[in-house]
Amino acid sequence: MTTPAETPGSDAFLASLAEVVHGVEGVGRDLAAAQIAEIRWLAAAGALAERAASGSPARVREQDMLLRSVAAELAGVMGFADRTIQRRIDEARTIVDDYPTALEAWADGRIIRGHVMAIVDAGSILPPELRGAFADAAITRCERDIPSRVRGELEILAQHMHPRSFAERHEEAAAGRCVRVIPGRDGMSDLIATMPTALVEGAYDRLTRMARAVVDTRDQRAAAGLTFGLGDAQVADSAGAATAGEGESRAEAVSTDARTTDQVRADILADLLLAGTPALDDTRDTSAGPLGKIRARIQVVIPAHALAGDDHDACDLVGRSPIDAATARQLAAGNTQWERLVTHPVTGAVLAVDSYRVPEKMRRYLQARDQHCRFPGCRQAAVRCEVDHNVDHALGGKTHICNLCHLCQRHHSMKQFTCWRVRQLKGGVLEWTSPLGRIYREDAPTPAVAFTPAAASPTEAAPF
Repeated sequence: MTTPAETPGSDAFLASLAEVVHGVEGVGRDLAAAQIAEIRWLAAAGALAERAASGSPARVREQDMLLRSVAAELAGVMGFADRTIQRRIDEARTIVDDYPTALEAWADGRIIRGHVMAIVDAGSILPPELRGAFADAAITRCERDIPSRVRGELEILAQHMHPRSFAERHEEAAAGRCVRVIPGRDGMSDLIATMPTALVEGAYDRLTRMARAVVDTRDQRAAAGLTFGLGDAQVADSAGAATAGEGESRAEAVSTDARTTDQVRADILADLLLAGTPALDDTRDTSAGPLGKIRARIQVVIPAHALAGDDHDACDLVGRSPIDAATARQLAAGNTQWERLVTHPVTGAVLAVDSYRVPEKMRRYLQARDQHCRFPGCRQAAVRCEVDHNVDHALGGKTHICNLCHLCQRHHSMKQFTCWRVRQLKGGVLEWTSPLGRIYREDAPTPAVAFTPAAASPTEAAPF
């Protein structure tokens, strides 16, 4: 319980917070040492089983039986199922044998367990003989950012190092696209679609923007007497508590809607699949209404050589995962709602930026520079973030790239209403200061693009 002296920002509160943070840091170091030791012992258990079976004529079967026996012995000590322990032994051997430098970097405190697992996951597509070189290149990036931020970049790096082209592997994977139903409980089930990443991300973005439009305009629509429904006869929240027939007040129907964004998103998906149009759309009976006009929007970085037809490397779906170059080219060429950004394959310098929506040049620049929310650890793509004045405009902060960055709604609000502070240094580097006075450096993302100064003519106006 907080004592009267421990009000936010007080010395007592900060002292208590500092004690908690120090304790967590110490436990983290001890836990890392224990996890590393466990991985080494589990890998030793797997190596023991392999060595013991090395002279057996039926080596593969004998090794498997020995490994099962060893895993069962360890399971009794560790309190897990023997199958779980055997999987952990296999994982430990992969880390120790294929990624020794990553394990050493973890032991030295340069990276954490999440980094190691991100390296292992991304490197799993590579032949064993390439994994060591991949780990060496990946560690440098991991030292500068948290695991969730580097995962996408490590995937791109692994794709680049793979001896087979990404396009070839994507074509094979796309053959497995499917839709599955997994029955759940209480009359619910999961509908799972396995499709190319760009399509999935675009679909999710459109559903999200539709849902937010519904949630954000409830008051206006209720005041205007507008309605929505599941079909022509009813309106329902997730529990089915609110229904509205033809004779019920439209304003009342809207005002009783208490669904969350997730619930609205699910309802819109059902409407689109079953009826072809969002039942939530106020003008669905006459033409494509406000929701129907919303189009998917994602952020893709396309290297110049990929745009020119090279299919070996993947393109970067910012904030998510790689996509194949053919899909990126198709999207860049055929959809006027996509913002296209072309980069040099070696220097990363921007070659061209265009958009049919004609966003402001400064926003395009910042989206390409920031890529995602610039609060430490956040991966929300820049296209779904807000542009923040590091020094508030009301306090004299200029609308200039050296005073602007992208923050998601959560971290934008936190900067406004808590004691977290930020200042921008040269090169787009952010320096965040916590309520305890701790400094967290937020480097500009490793550029999928890079910006180089151009010599402007004396008559050329400033770009922004």
